[in-house]
Amino acid sequence: MILLFVCLSTTTLAQDQESNENLVELFRKWRTFENPPLLNGAPDYTAETFKSRVPEFKTLQQQLHNLDTTAWPIPDKVDWHIVNAEMNGYDFNDRILKPWVRDPAFYKTIWTDRSDVPAHEGPAHHAIIDVWKYNFPLNKDEQAKFLAALKVIPVINDQGKKNLTGNAKDLWVAGIRDIANQSYDLENIKNLPGVSKNKKIVAAINAAITSTNSLADWLKKEAASKTGPSGIGKENYTWYLQNVHLVPLTWEDEVMLLKRELTRAWSALKLEEHRNRNLPELKDAGSEEEYNKMAKASAKSLLEFLDKNEIVTVKDYFEPALNEHLGAYVPKEKRNFFWITAHLDQRPLYSHFYHWFELARMDNEPNPREIRREALLYNIFDSRNEGTATAVEEMFLDAGLYDDQPRSREIVYIMIAQRAARGLGSLYAHANIMTSEEAGSIHSNYTPRGWMKTEKELLLFEQHLYLRQPGYGTSYITGKYLLENTMAEYARMKESKNEPFVMRNFFDQLNTTGSIPISLGRWEMTGVQSYLGQE
Repeated sequence: MILLFVCLSTTTLAQDQESNENLVELFRKWRTFENPPLLNGAPDYTAETFKSRVPEFKTLQQQLHNLDTTAWPIPDKVDWHIVNAEMNGYDFNDRILKPWVRDPAFYKTIWTDRSDVPAHEGPAHHAIIDVWKYNFPLNKDEQAKFLAALKVIPVINDQGKKNLTGNAKDLWVAGIRDIANQSYDLENIKNLPGVSKNKKIVAAINAAITSTNSLADWLKKEAASKTGPSGIGKENYTWYLQNVHLVPLTWEDEVMLLKRELTRAWSALKLEEHRNRNLPELKDAGSEEEYNKMAKASAKSLLEFLDKNEIVTVKDYFEPALNEHLGAYVPKEKRNFFWITAHLDQRPLYSHFYHWFELARMDNEPNPREIRREALLYNIFDSRNEGTATAVEEMFLDAGLYDDQPRSREIVYIMIAQRAARGLGSLYAHANIMTSEEAGSIHSNYTPRGWMKTEKELLLFEQHLYLRQPGYGTSYITGKYLLENTMAEYARMKESKNEPFVMRNFFDQLNTTGSIPISLGRWEMTGVQSYLGQE
């Protein structure tokens, strides 16, 4: 097992002005370099350009490795490992993953909604348009910015036709849908306030639609020639986990862990069902009025539970952040897995929406350390953000959130089983043991009550994402394990000092570390790098 850290005593989080200036300056140079040069106004992902940039990358990497970190406090060492992980991610993408070569979905430009994690899930190019960041109708400056961004779409699409020479069949076929759907998103932008009155923007949208349709048609024609595997293989997967996402596990470790969680969730569910056998079953919301009433009550219940039970400091921005994502009534025949659960009791899903508390914290209380202030590259945050959101579902259950409605405990175990099943399928797909479709069957068949068989779009989306982004499909369960391990080590540390374990202090301290790999957060919170006695 590759472990990248050194054990030192705990040190409080330094303010930015107390951070290592040499490291912060190198971080700024690295982030500037990571943004590729332009080719005809679009980011340049051509093989020639990547090759020409290798010497500069190696120089930056060597400068990082030349820094003597021996006497640094733990927070600065954590920052060093963040920068090193990002550089490893760049190197891995260039050598192995090559999304600009293998993954058509990489060329998707339009994103209509904010992700519930710090950055969009999966590889994305550097000129994406986050439509949700614009305020419509656009003011003069925003009009110019939006128009310029739209004009990049035909250029990046044309570049995609040249760069996409890979032979990853499942990635190719699934990616066609992402590109084709972009035309619908572009068409819908015309309906936003003020857009139809701006002839230049409408013309740019139409040009982008024509270009996007052309790329989708080209991808369909090329699809028949694609015959190769899409997974990166066990060895590459393990290297990526340990050196980029800083998850101290191997491919084999993750298989064992997810199998264990899948089995545990199913057995816990059956015990809950037995325990609750004489209680009435949960009744799903049958109308918009019922759903909205239940949603408001569930949000209030969760926030009051967290506050009154001293689980975490409930900030003023928690309530508005959650209220923006209460969801809406969906007819029974159209509900996917998560909305099936939400129409029975929203609190399990809203617990996972801890995500929105964390994003609100990034917006309202930016991390004082510059290296942690914005989203880490290459989805390196997944074990922390997805792991925490998944872990708190069961932690809040154990702390008593559903004492008023024991049947809702069943939903939590069903959600754990679903995440374990889909992650297990993604592991087999990356090992090229299964196709994406076969991995999806694990996901579907091992989710209790057939709740993953009701609506296919979610299944296709999730398995495609996890094939595109190694480690993401498992990060929910592995991150949950790593957070539980962090709590255990934190409690052990407190016990060894004859100090009380205070739940609110634990979560508050976790939050101050930022959206960084949970292995680094654990190190900073406890001063211990090793796992269960392994040095």
